[in-house]
Amino acid sequence: MTALAHDRYCDEIAGQVTRLRTVVTSGADLSGTVPTCPDWSLEDLVRHMGGALRWVDFIVRTRAREEVPEERVPDVAGPVPRGDAAALDAWLARSGEQVVASLREAGPDTKVWSWAGTHDSGFWARRMTHEITVHRADATLAAGLPYEVAPEVAADAIDEWLQIVEFMQRTLPLESVRELRGEGRSIHLHATDTGPGLNAEWLVELAEDGVRWRRGHEKATVALRGPLTSVLLAFYRRLPLDAGELEVFGDRELLEFWLRRASFG
Repeated sequence: MTALAHDRYCDEIAGQVTRLRTVVTSGADLSGTVPTCPDWSLEDLVRHMGGALRWVDFIVRTRAREEVPEERVPDVAGPVPRGDAAALDAWLARSGEQVVASLREAGPDTKVWSWAGTHDSGFWARRMTHEITVHRADATLAAGLPYEVAPEVAADAIDEWLQIVEFMQRTLPLESVRELRGEGRSIHLHATDTGPGLNAEWLVELAEDGVRWRRGHEKATVALRGPLTSVLLAFYRRLPLDAGELEVFGDRELLEFWLRRASFG
């Protein structure tokens, strides 16, 4: 499946940073727990996201060919002291500016280290787009604010997530990875609110040799149906399956099992 253009990813990162900053400056309680990431406060989440942007900026800007320890990245931890929304906002803004500038300068094909099978700057542009897309959902849900994302970005986020799970299936010898294998089981994702220009349906097959997936409308063991943003958030475990806008048809236990086991590893 063709991903989005590199410049679109760069634009999206910049736009997502701006939207996340509005949460920081909205008056939301920075010390409040994020329900979808209960080990974090809202400030922890923002610092994680800004630190990730600075880490990727360092990797791309220095053309790193091996993993970079976070402690080598300048100002990766964010401002001191904690609890200062203005300082956190300024630091997040600068984090976004730096990584977008580095990614634009590098273009999509510059060779750099990554933890996946694609070792180029294009991987990081896409990864950071969807990292902040999902974590902005965490932040907005925690703050009680509305959340939306462009349909083509939401669809590409599902594609990327499936590609990551597929990659982990091939490379990690973990029992939890092997448990997703098995002939004859499948999951169908069906977005109900997209027009004819966007195919927002997926079939995920749990085959004996690993996970396989493709876009399209096909019968499956279980189907998850609803608006695309809701399907995205449910598939990323940010929205419960019994949310009012979602419907599950077929073997719900299989879908719940997938959501427990599918991960970055």
